[in-house]
Amino acid sequence: MLKQEDLAFYGEFAPRLMEIENLLSTEIQAMLDSISTDSETALAEHIKCRVKSAESLKEKLRLRGFPVTARAGLENLSDLVGARVITHFVGDIYTVLDLIQKNDSWRVVQVKDYIADMKPNGYRSLHVLLNVPFGVGGISDIDIEIQLRTIAMDCWASLEHQLKYKKNIKNTALIVEELKRCADEMASTDLSMQTIRDLIQRG
Repeated sequence: MLKQEDLAFYGEFAPRLMEIENLLSTEIQAMLDSISTDSETALAEHIKCRVKSAESLKEKLRLRGFPVTARAGLENLSDLVGARVITHFVGDIYTVLDLIQKNDSWRVVQVKDYIADMKPNGYRSLHVLLNVPFGVGGISDIDIEIQLRTIAMDCWASLEHQLKYKKNIKNTALIVEELKRCADEMASTDLSMQTIRDLIQRG
């Protein structure tokens, strides 16, 4: 839900952004439900959709050297509307990706697989860039993003985000080293959990 300051910043674009957020949420849930509505076999542990806050967007525009306006964000950035799908197992990420690629509500622009090719700091996730119609203020379409992660990956990313944005953290080098070590251990654990799940399902 957009706050008053977000609505003021986005102006005429706000209603359409919220419509796209709702579309994203509805379509993702429908895709997940098409596989299973049973909590024990559900593809995702949870999903979260959002329109980027005005404060966060302004900061990103400044860092990228763009004008600090909603229009500049819509024309130059790809994550004003985004979703995060958190799965139990790595294999489920690729099942969800397949569903996303078959959905006619959008056009898949790019898939960035940071699971197969982990970032140097240990970050793992799968990012899917989508293009959707917009049709407001002369902007015909915009790009949006879905991130797919396991619970372990999401936990790691949350800690890494705190490290990146929290001020006056001591022992930063040690924390970075420990995070990388944890990322490697989590990757191994995710793989082991997937193997065990596969063995159980084979019977």
